[in-house]
Amino acid sequence: MLYNRAAAVRYAHIWAHRRNPKYYDYTNLGGDCTNFASQCIFAGLGAMDYGRNGWYYRNANDKSPSWTGVPFLYEYLTRTGKAAPCNPETLAAGDLVQLSFDGAAYSHSLIVVEVAPAILVATHTYDADYRPLTSYTFGKARGLHFN
Repeated sequence: MLYNRAAAVRYAHIWAHRRNPKYYDYTNLGGDCTNFASQCIFAGLGAMDYGRNGWYYRNANDKSPSWTGVPFLYEYLTRTGKAAPCNPETLAAGDLVQLSFDGAAYSHSLIVVEVAPAILVATHTYDADYRPLTSYTFGKARGLHFN
């Protein structure tokens, strides 16, 4: 299945500062960043994976851990080959960045909306669109490049 980067980025711009009523807002339950990233990915992929270890959202109480959990999304995307780990310098619009603020555990997912002249991202929880990645203070960053 081909990933439509433009569709993922378009979705990110539409919903970065508001919430799509089709999805629950997890801001007050640990954060909404990976839920938002998954919505953007879904806009780009056009299909969910309802398998046992899949990636899906039916409602707030029926979703896969990979839909809203930072490490679970990374594991799902890399295990299935939908995305591959990459250095942030090789990211393209529509890819993901995950940040570790403490230098150990990754806890924030952002979608790349532009890469030149700087990497710009969109995210939820602390809503942002076209925010420079360099404006974040973090210990480590990892990229996920969609095939």
